[in-house]
Amino acid sequence: MHMGRVRDWFPLALLAATCLAALGGIVQTAAAESNGLAPTPPMGWNDWYSSYCNVNAQLVELTAQEMVNNGMKAAGYDYVNVDDCWMAPSRDAAGNLVPDPTRFPNGIASVAAYVHSLGMKLGIYEDAGTTTCAHFPGSYGYEAQDAATFAAWGVDYVKYDRCNIPYGDFPGESEQQVQQVLYTRMSNALKATGHNIVFSMCNPDPGDDPWLWGAPISNLWRTTTDIEDNFGSMLGNFEGTVGLYRDAGPGAWNDPDLLQIGNGGGSLGEYTSEFSLWAEMAAPLIASTNIGTLTAAERAIYENPNVIAVDQDPLGQAGVPISRADGLWVMTKQLSDGSRAVLLFNSNNSAATIATTATAVGLPGRHVYRMQNLWTNAITETGGGITAFVPGHGVAMFRVSVESKRRATKLSPHTVLSLNAADTQLDAGQSTTLYESLTNNGTSDVKGVALSLAARPGWQVKPLGPARLPLLKPGRRFTVGYRITAPASGPPLAMSIFSGAASFDPPDGKRTSSARLGELVSAPVSRPLATADVTTHPASFGASGRAFAISSRGLGVYNPPFGAASTDSYAAIYKPGGAGRTSSAEVTVTADPAAGPEGGAGLIERDRMAGPKRPPAAVVLYVSGNATIVMAWNASGGADVDQHSAVPSVTVAAPVGLRLVRRDHVYAGYYSTDRGKTWNPVGTVTVAASASAGKQDVGVFHASGLSTWTTTATFTNLRVR
Repeated sequence: MHMGRVRDWFPLALLAATCLAALGGIVQTAAAESNGLAPTPPMGWNDWYSSYCNVNAQLVELTAQEMVNNGMKAAGYDYVNVDDCWMAPSRDAAGNLVPDPTRFPNGIASVAAYVHSLGMKLGIYEDAGTTTCAHFPGSYGYEAQDAATFAAWGVDYVKYDRCNIPYGDFPGESEQQVQQVLYTRMSNALKATGHNIVFSMCNPDPGDDPWLWGAPISNLWRTTTDIEDNFGSMLGNFEGTVGLYRDAGPGAWNDPDLLQIGNGGGSLGEYTSEFSLWAEMAAPLIASTNIGTLTAAERAIYENPNVIAVDQDPLGQAGVPISRADGLWVMTKQLSDGSRAVLLFNSNNSAATIATTATAVGLPGRHVYRMQNLWTNAITETGGGITAFVPGHGVAMFRVSVESKRRATKLSPHTVLSLNAADTQLDAGQSTTLYESLTNNGTSDVKGVALSLAARPGWQVKPLGPARLPLLKPGRRFTVGYRITAPASGPPLAMSIFSGAASFDPPDGKRTSSARLGELVSAPVSRPLATADVTTHPASFGASGRAFAISSRGLGVYNPPFGAASTDSYAAIYKPGGAGRTSSAEVTVTADPAAGPEGGAGLIERDRMAGPKRPPAAVVLYVSGNATIVMAWNASGGADVDQHSAVPSVTVAAPVGLRLVRRDHVYAGYYSTDRGKTWNPVGTVTVAASASAGKQDVGVFHASGLSTWTTTATFTNLRVR
């Protein structure tokens, strides 16, 4: 549960040099923990993200029973883990840890006995510091005593955090060196008990780098900051882990944090991606949600036997990323039977075709191959092409193996229906060409092909050629073009979905396919307003009446932690020179799908918003990705915002009103959660006089909080007076 920042993604140059060599054999290099445990990644449940400090014995026992009843235990989930806050505020007179007497009235041993009676195992949380992250007693100086206590209680798994470590007790040692000492102490203490206890290190801050030294002393280690229940956070934790495939193997696993499936912040497609990516990376599959409220569809993700088999494959290899061009990922994982688990992941918002080949993923060439779709369970044959039309934020996952030509004749050819637009974004009333294609990757003919395209009301769709084909040979593609025209009016930004359909006759009977593609339509921003984009990926803007929308990536307008270089990365709709020495700006944020404290949406005032040198921002007032109100400003006149003020005790949900009042170089920020009836102060700040010498640009801005994730914020009622 320790907070930190996502590490940079594995260097691409090093990836290119190593991934091909990794395809042919085992890639894990470090010796694993000598306790002989966790030969495959642990599977189970942890209470943290569903209950935080409200954990109690009843919750743990009921969850264990529910996992038996709903099939999760049978699927392989056997650890039931208690996170922080389970203990009393202080040790007893003998220095022993004491379970909270109210929430665990019969102690931990009683809970462990109940969990064991169900054929499952119990895990517990502790910290290498003087206190845990929630400020309960830590194990610093008590390692042997606490390990013996855990063993006596029947604990089978220890998650060990790194909050509140007294680094001053180790003069001249780096934080990483101190952590190695303290984690080794607990590792040795656990082994000395003689009880089998999986040891999980939770030390994800930049510079900790536990994957470089953790394998000899632990069974798994955190690679990234705490995960949040949104796609951007999941993507960040995936990208922070995927390049570490050489450091994982039996008994020693990379841990990108707990699974969020069922917590409500993602779609079923996004949760399917999360589960698939974790399995491909050979990551622990530990759910952190309310097991009793999972829907049937969410349970089906957790219990998919095909994907679990990839994660739990005894060879113990982590998937190797072999391509990630433009956010379209291809990964391959060698399995113990010689097949490959191939994952095609689309981290973008719009659907796209992702393609690779059997030889590229490590299989021998010049063969026919069997492809099992691990989510639909469809089995097809291919002459070598491995392709899918993957929804935005979605995955396609296959188990691919060499197949005999005789057996392949009984399988349907691998076909892919895809949609592709010449322009992915249109202004209202504009036209473009959309192409619909059916590709035959198999080794036999496909007959009687018929394609069609459907659009939402208001769109005009005109076919540009025949939509039927008598015969589609192996390795060929049939394409139909359509002229599509957007409605003449609408909201500021709108995603309209096109649905393609295909019917055809492969050797084993008539089949149908479908594909969906989103087309973004914008109402252009017109004078006196202007737009500014200082992100690394093109932003989209829309303005319709009193409503505005910005679709962008970006880390925000902030001074990042951990000594990193300051960054401005956001997109804005603004009025040039709209804020005088005495002025007021006001807006309502109606949607803010961002991640983290730096991402968000709100008001911005700065000199020359689109200036080539990006002069200092005077003030930003926004709703953060953590759903709090943040005010950030420049106090020194430097290149970036360098001060923050937040309202941490207030958690807000859109719509939220924001008001920024300027009096020369003094600014006051306010927010409203009751549609402007009440305005609550955020703070009054003074900026460098040089940063607010005269009129400033003023408007609304948005940053997703992650450089690889695009989200759309919406606003209404922008007023500048």
